[in-house]
Amino acid sequence: MTTEHTHDKQEFTFQAEIKQLLHLLSHSLYQSREIALRELISNASDALDKMRFVSLTDESQRDCGLLEITIEPDDATHLLAIRDTGVGMTRDELVTNLGTIAHSGSGEFLKGLSTEQKSKAELSLIGQFGVGFYSAFMIADQVRVRTRSYREEHGWEWSSDGTGRFTIESVESPLPRGTEIILHLKDDAHDFAKPYRIKDAVKRYSSFVPHPIKLLPEAEVLNDQKPIWVEPKRQVTDEQYERFYQHLSHHGDEKPLWRLHVSVDSPIQFHAVLFCPPTNLERMGFPRVEHGVSLCAKRILVQHDCRELLPDYLRFLFGLVDSEDLPLNVSRETLQDNTVIRRIRGSLLKSIFDRLEQLAKDEPEAFQTFTDQFGMMLKEGVIVDFAQRERLAKLIRFGSSHKADDKLDVSLDDYVARMPENQKRIYFLGGPDLAAIEKNPNLEVFRKRKLEVLYLTEPIDEFVMNSLGQYGGKRLTSIDSDDLELPEAPAEEGKAEDAEASKAEPGFERVLTLFREALGSRVREVRESHRLTDSPCCLVNADGTLSTQMQRILKMANRDMPEAERILEINPKAPLIRRLTRLSANTDHDAFIKECGLQLWSNALILEGVTPDARELTSRIESFMDEAAEKRSPLIVM
Repeated sequence: MTTEHTHDKQEFTFQAEIKQLLHLLSHSLYQSREIALRELISNASDALDKMRFVSLTDESQRDCGLLEITIEPDDATHLLAIRDTGVGMTRDELVTNLGTIAHSGSGEFLKGLSTEQKSKAELSLIGQFGVGFYSAFMIADQVRVRTRSYREEHGWEWSSDGTGRFTIESVESPLPRGTEIILHLKDDAHDFAKPYRIKDAVKRYSSFVPHPIKLLPEAEVLNDQKPIWVEPKRQVTDEQYERFYQHLSHHGDEKPLWRLHVSVDSPIQFHAVLFCPPTNLERMGFPRVEHGVSLCAKRILVQHDCRELLPDYLRFLFGLVDSEDLPLNVSRETLQDNTVIRRIRGSLLKSIFDRLEQLAKDEPEAFQTFTDQFGMMLKEGVIVDFAQRERLAKLIRFGSSHKADDKLDVSLDDYVARMPENQKRIYFLGGPDLAAIEKNPNLEVFRKRKLEVLYLTEPIDEFVMNSLGQYGGKRLTSIDSDDLELPEAPAEEGKAEDAEASKAEPGFERVLTLFREALGSRVREVRESHRLTDSPCCLVNADGTLSTQMQRILKMANRDMPEAERILEINPKAPLIRRLTRLSANTDHDAFIKECGLQLWSNALILEGVTPDARELTSRIESFMDEAAEKRSPLIVM
């Protein structure tokens, strides 16, 4: 940022991202220009909230006077002024707050927006990156900000026409504490200086702002809505809930996916309204969301984003909590140690989990939408919140071999309800995607025995299974584990199987020996498989080691992590292995059998998504092709 000094006035250049944002705004990125008024009122409300908090924690500011917002239109001069009696800003705060975008991810987001995305992004951008002030340039070709911080005796004026530069100068005449934003309205926005337009915008977007909004010169209060969180639930309409959600979220006409209205009288008294948005911005590539829930004491805001009220994995919720039992002089530093806060948190968690369980039971489609958007955050909770792990485990969902689609809609309770009586474990298999999982040869015995396997397609799923360990007394086991402990097959199934066909042919042990010699330290062991029905081989993990998918995830995080030793299981009933077993009777074929062992091991790795040494692999395949072309391969000798 550059500056030019002109006596008492300084001129600055906007941060590059601000220039781009202002360009987008000037070209009508947003569909509703009333958003500008909404954002400026919200900023004023935030300033008043901060002043309210300062008055509670700073003895020198105890008498903070009236906290209010006033809007003064002047139709004759086409000016619109929005004032608040909040904390105000210092010169440095003006430079920081109005000259840069605080969040580093905003610049990349703006650069990456396509034309179509710009029209759709509208209400997500403003409010998501703290850029609401700049919406003023949607309706104004010049914006002046006159402000005095409660920490200073004199004020400052900020001014810009939105073309790339702004000025800051001191104000000699006394200014009241707070901030005044003066909009010089564009020719096509003169209607924003008319009272009817202001009243409509405030009613639509700012009815629940917790400070009076007065329209001058009559001082008419425009937001006389009662705080819905203290009203009986039956007296609050869906429209009122939706408008309050839109006020909290700054998401325009968006409707919440679900809501929760809680009123508790014992052992503590509090009221709360919580909302779940319909989309998870984190899944869309936005930075980590930090919504938080506002905390009030006797309807007076104590903390705007009180993250002590809910665990971090529920950060996607918007809401407000108002407690009659919370002391007004509580400070941010003591919130975490306050017994009332801990009790409210426990009660809120119980109510949230009750609501989600009810949603899953009564509105499965709505719950599926919730799971698609926020299921990953609930799984995050399973990992970090031991106290709530059991309730969270009931709410998380997975894919499954029980069904044909790829929806994550199978609960652990669903799985347990379908288990055979003699099954002692819950089986799962992880992979990069559903297609890769379904090609895994470890599934063969489960398909044959009609045993359900949970599919873990999200990286976090492996950490969830490791954190849970068991569910309902059933151990959670990856099917690529050495120790499966499969339930006994039904008696009729055993009779139907040809016992002779299941036995390994003479010479099979010699094939295993040759494979061991060829593979050496690449595997821990080569042994006969009792889990394969069709495939010639598969790789399994020794008991006590991590699943294959978990090893892959950790390897991506730490490339220096040593490879875990695997076990190569060979299926003696596979046609290829039967042929190699017969060939093993002649020692002239030993070298070829060893090459086959190496290739089978490579194939098993490839099926898991791991690429072995490319030169060695291609050289071996070319050798097989040469032998086949010369008709000298033992595989085609008749």
